Order: sequence, then C-alpha cells, then structure tokens
Amino acid sequence: MSNYSTSLVDLYLSSNHLTGSIPDVFGNMSSLADVDLYGNQLEGAEPHSFSTLCSLQSLDLEGNNLSGQFSRFVQILPTCAQNSLESLWLYGNQLSGRIPESIGQMSKLEYLGLGMNALEGVISDSHFSKLSKLSYLDLSSNSLVLNFQSNWTPPFQLDYISLGSCKMGPYFPKWLQTQNKYSSLNISNAGIVDILPSWFWGTTRNVEFISLSHNQIGEMFTNLTMDFANYPAVHLSSNQIEGQIPATLSHVSYLDLSNNNISGSISFLCASAALRLSFLNLSYNNLSGELPECLTHLGNLVMLDLSSNALSGKIPSTIGSLFGIETLKLRSNEFVGELPLSLKNCTSLTVLDLADNQLSGSIPKWLGASFQKLVILMLSSNHFNGSLPPQLCDLIYIQILDVSVNNISGGIPNCLKKLTTLAQKGNSSLTVEHSFVVYTYLQSGREEIYEDDEIFIWKGSMQVYRNTLGLVRSIDFSSNRLTGEIPREISHLVGLVSLNLSRNQLTGQITPDIGKLESLDSLDLSRNHIDGRIPTSLARISRLGVLDLSHNNLIGKIPTGTQLQSFDPSFYDGNPQLCGPPLKKPCDIEETGPDQVSNEEDKDGQLIRYGFYISMGLGFFVGFWGVCGSLIFIREWRYTYFKFLNSLNDWLYVRVVLIKRKLTDA
Repeated sequence: MSNYSTSLVDLYLSSNHLTGSIPDVFGNMSSLADVDLYGNQLEGAEPHSFSTLCSLQSLDLEGNNLSGQFSRFVQILPTCAQNSLESLWLYGNQLSGRIPESIGQMSKLEYLGLGMNALEGVISDSHFSKLSKLSYLDLSSNSLVLNFQSNWTPPFQLDYISLGSCKMGPYFPKWLQTQNKYSSLNISNAGIVDILPSWFWGTTRNVEFISLSHNQIGEMFTNLTMDFANYPAVHLSSNQIEGQIPATLSHVSYLDLSNNNISGSISFLCASAALRLSFLNLSYNNLSGELPECLTHLGNLVMLDLSSNALSGKIPSTIGSLFGIETLKLRSNEFVGELPLSLKNCTSLTVLDLADNQLSGSIPKWLGASFQKLVILMLSSNHFNGSLPPQLCDLIYIQILDVSVNNISGGIPNCLKKLTTLAQKGNSSLTVEHSFVVYTYLQSGREEIYEDDEIFIWKGSMQVYRNTLGLVRSIDFSSNRLTGEIPREISHLVGLVSLNLSRNQLTGQITPDIGKLESLDSLDLSRNHIDGRIPTSLARISRLGVLDLSHNNLIGKIPTGTQLQSFDPSFYDGNPQLCGPPLKKPCDIEETGPDQVSNEEDKDGQLIRYGFYISMGLGFFVGFWGVCGSLIFIREWRYTYFKFLNSLNDWLYVRVVLIKRKLTDA
C-alpha cells in the first residue's frame, strides 16, 4: 500500500476479515480523506498512523476489536484533522475511559458513533459546545451519565438520537423539546422516573423509530389525540403506563407496549379497516375481554403477543385471516374451547404458544400438515384430551414440542424419528428470527428483524430464552395420562437437549439405545411404571446435568459411571429394588458379581439362546426326516440301504476273523 502514499484519497476495505493492528503506512498517506475499515477484526490501542492525516474527513472503524482509552485515541488525531473531521464511527469496539471535552471543539463533525463500547463518565454541555453541524449521535450501550443544565439549548438539530442505557433521569430531558427534526430516538433504559411531558409527541412529524422502553414513565396516554400515522415504530415496553390504549396507536407499524399496567380491551384494533401493523406486543399487562372479530384488519401482522393478560372467551375464527403471521403467543390467559379450524390457514407460523389457558378438545390432526414451518409448539397447561396424533411427526422443523400438563392419553407415537431437526445434531442458529416490513412516514418499507423469546420449564424452574433460543431442543409430554412403552424410535432424536416424560403411566423398560442421545442435558422419566434395569448406555451421556428416574419399578444395580453416581439419591427414590451408589442400599452378590449384565447384554444373550434352541430343533428335524423319512417312503432307497448294511456286516465279519487268526498264529 505504500505505493499509493502520496495520491490515495479514499480507502474502502470494509466488511472483510482483516486482522492485526492498523499499519504505520497510513501515516505516509497525507492525502487520505475517507478511511473505511468497518466490520473487520482489527486490534490495537493507539493507532499512531493517524497522527499525520491532516486531510481526514471521515474515519469509520466501526465493528472491530479496538481497545484502549478513547481520550488517547482523540489526542492522536492532529489538530488539523480535528478541524476537518466530519464523521467519526467507532461503534462496536472495546474502547474505554472517558469522552474528553475536546471533542466538542470539532466544529465540522456531523456524525458521531461511539455506541457499544466500554466508555464511562459524565457528559456535559461542554462536550457539544461547537458541534453545531452534528446530526447523528450514538452513545448507546455504554456507562455514561448525561448531565446537562436544565435550561441547556443544544447548538445542533439531530436527525438520529441513540442514547439507550445512558443515564439521564430522573426527569424527562427538557433539551429534547428543542429537537424537531429527528427521525429516530432511543432513550431506553435511561433511568427516567417521570410523566411524559405534553409537548413530547408533537416535537417532530418525521419519526421512523422511537423507544422509551425500560424506564418508569407514567401517564403516557393522557389526552393523547394526535395521529400516529407518522410514527412507524413505537417501543414503550417496561414502563408504568396505565389506562386504555388509544385508537390512534393502531396506525403504527410496530407497537410494543409489553410489561406495563395497561387495562381494558384491545378494541383499539378495530379503529380502522386497513391497518399497517406488522408487530404487536401487548404481553404482561392487565388487558381483559374477548379477542375482537376485527382481526381480519391485521393482514400484515407477522408477530402478535398477547401473553400474560386476562383475555377470555374462545379464540375467534377470524384468527385464520392472519395469513402472514409467524409468531402467535396467547399464553397465560383465560381462553376456552377448542382450537378453531380456521387456524390451519396460518401456514407461515414458526412459533405457536397457547400454553397456560383452559383450551380443550383433542390436538387437531391437521396441525402437523398445516404448520410445516413450525419450530416451537407450546400447548402445555390446558385441558386437551384424546391421544397424540401421529401427524405431529410431520413437524420436521420442530425444536420445542411441549404438550405437558393436559389430559392426553394413549401411547407415544412410534414415528418420532421423522422429526428431522430433532434427529440431527447441531444445525441450529442461536436465535429464532423473523423479518417484517415497517412503513416509514414516506410510505416506503424498511425491513426489520425480530428475535423471538420463549418461556418454559428448564431444569425444574421457569426460564426465558432469547439469545440462545435456537439451540434449545426439547420434548415435554409430562403430567398427562400416557400409557404403553417408551418407543425405541426416541433414540433417533440425537439432537434432543431435554426430554421430559414424567408423571404419566408409561410401562416397559427404558430403551437400551438411550445412550445415543448424546446431546441430552436433562432427562426426567419419574413417576411412571417403568421396570427393568437402568441401561448402562445411560452412563455414557457425558452432558447429562439433570436426571430423575424416581418412583418407578426399576431393579438391579445403578450402572457404574461418574455421571449416574453424581446425582442426588432422591432422583432414584421410589424404586425399592434399585441398589448401589449413590443409594445407601448395597447390592447383593448376585447383582454385583461378574454375571451382572446390562439390559442390552441380557437381551443379546436371550437372543443367542433362543437362536441356539431354534437351530438345534431345525437341525434335528431336517437330519432325522432327511434320512429316516427317505427310507420309510422311498422303497428303492430302503432296499439299497439294507443291502449296504448287509454287505458292510459281511465285510466287518471277515475282517474280524482274519485279524483274530493272525493273532492266534503269532
């Protein structure tokens, strides 16, 4: 690169796999104006090569591994560069320390992106004293405190404001009243404990994104009459919002009001006939009443979460008009009745969570055929009855299948090996993501990505998963009335991380191939009628962290292995004929001697013995009737055979006489 030292003006090397530190050769490129090294793996603390770049206008080092003190980074830039710099992008690095006040002297600076670092300290008015051209400000995801004078008037008009996790409370920041051009505002998790000022919603008409989530803001909807058609994405989750949702909020494309104290119905969705809503999260509130019939207005909806409210009644048939829905969560409400047949029209579903309601009837057979894309199915804690339909095995992409705590009877289907995703190791992403379109105030579409989360019992406690949800692979049929044996086919599901079949009426033995489930972290077969020995292959599952075999009819010695001996003895309780560590009951000589074998060895030995007896019987039958039968039924063979015996007798007689005579003569 030194060949271009005097002439290079623009250098774009973004989104590659460049490593190491920023080379010194940059110091010789005195003409450099734009440097873009975004999205590489560059390291280092003090890039001294920038100390001579007087023509520098744009520096983009976002998304690398740069470390060290940010104040030192600024000091390295020459005074001439500080006076010419228009864009400074350092988002997503590992820079630490304080932001120096000298940054406020960069009078030409328009874009400042310092989010997602390890910066700390206080930001005051002087940090922005001469930044009159600043339009983009990102200080999010640091440990900064914004301490401005109450009457401070910023010298800039920002278009993009991202101050998430910057502490600026407890009062709502008054300086925002001066900003009337921004299209994106994020002041989430800012420590604000205040009511929303009446001037806030009217500050700008061009907002595309606004987030006030994870604060303690109240009285959000008081006298709210403005049209939200120009507010495509509104995040107001985890505050102290009370009252009913105003109809005007139905005009947005993205609405998150979860984790508040909102009451009343969701009839606001019926305010207009054609809604742009593609994302709606109203979970963890106090909403009541039935789902309105106007769900037909929500044709663009991709995600709907109404979990943890007090909604009641039947799920209306109009739910089937949500043709594009990918995530539907109605968990923890008071819904009753059977699943509407129209739900089968929602063929794009990847997450369906109806757990913890009062739904009844049988699990529909069409569920497997209609929801070919389903990844998560949660039907637990309802009143479903009947048997498990074999069509569930058509859910080839399923990763979490939970029908626990119902009244389901019959056996476990023998077709489980058809669950293709669960029958493979790996091949999972960390998250379960969905894309949807958010319409801006210019009516143009912008694609957004949503990461799903899910709540379920894991290792005995309720857990919420988001960032690693895609790695969870679980089957939970517990607390039903299932009968019969555990099908051997379950050993084909080598990708399973959790298997819970507890609290049923299952019988028979644990399949000897259980050890093939090498990914298992949790196995619960407790409170059934399972008998026989514990397979030795179970001890070979090195990842097993939770095991409960209590209250069954298991017999014999617990197989020796570090895994099985490390569990609490209570997980083997209720099996009177079970012995050996970690139980205090010792095994007798017959059980601990060398003749003790595993279930697999027992069965193999039985097969060998059976084979021997069968072979011996067949051999006797064939040999006996092959010879004797021929002599009895074929006259010529009989005459020939007896003639041969007579000749043999004569020959033997002559030989004996001759030998005797020789011995006498001798």
